[in-house]
Amino acid sequence: MINSVEKAAVLIEALPYLQRFSGNTVVIKYGGNAMINEELKKSVMQDIIFLKYAGIRPVVVHGGGPEITSMLKALGKESNFVSGLRVTDAETVDIAEMVLVGKINSEIVKYLNFLGAKAIGLSGKDADLIIAAKHLAKVRENGQVKEVDIGFVGDVLKLNTGILETLLDQGYIPVISPIGVGKDGATYNINADYVAGELAAALGAEKLALITDVEGIYRDYNDKNSFVSTLSLAEAQEMIKSGSIDGGMIPKVEACVKALAAGVAKTHIIDGRKPHSLLLEIFTTEGIGTEVVKYRRYIGG
Repeated sequence: MINSVEKAAVLIEALPYLQRFSGNTVVIKYGGNAMINEELKKSVMQDIIFLKYAGIRPVVVHGGGPEITSMLKALGKESNFVSGLRVTDAETVDIAEMVLVGKINSEIVKYLNFLGAKAIGLSGKDADLIIAAKHLAKVRENGQVKEVDIGFVGDVLKLNTGILETLLDQGYIPVISPIGVGKDGATYNINADYVAGELAAALGAEKLALITDVEGIYRDYNDKNSFVSTLSLAEAQEMIKSGSIDGGMIPKVEACVKALAAGVAKTHIIDGRKPHSLLLEIFTTEGIGTEVVKYRRYIGG
């Protein structure tokens, strides 16, 4: 049982980080097991509200792939994937939008408001927040890379962040579904990691935090001793190129690279299976997970 002196020590450790980050924007990508497990969900919601009342401006971007898959199965629709991306026809993107906007987003907003925040849900269609372009999947065949049309899967073409700035200035926590609209009016489902990275860049965020289901980055995932606590932008790019970073970790690291290149001070890939991992990463010296920074010489929280 932690005693009063230990509690005070924890608060004192957080003080320089509170001083530094107060008034700054932090973009949080909420995903993984922390969206499913009720205790972890509560932990993340509490962390976000703590940030808000500590004077930080949190912006939440959420995923929802597993729930989309479950809904498609319930409706008898098979999911096909190319290079890890779901092939998304017109019916599938409608279902994805229903799950992301109608179910997951509204639940997050409800939870944050219940715990005392002022949260408001948005999709990329609101105020043309996310203008999207069709994403073509890259597939390697016979030693050559070709582009494949996988339907209504999008990339971020442009962000109109005015609505977010207005909401942040009014004390709201924006909660964003990664649904964008094309110039042709079509709906596109976009990888939430990429949306979070692009938003962190566009908002000039202090930090980008990506909550996931692994400890962080390994140089060799089969060797638990190869865990990397700090990675430079150049090292991250080289590990993607060499294949050391692959699969679902690629969009997370690419989101970090995008944010850092735009001036975001620090990015984090956090294990959401650990309670209060967001606070531990932001407000403690030791931190948790892998931080991706522009240069390794970066020092601070």
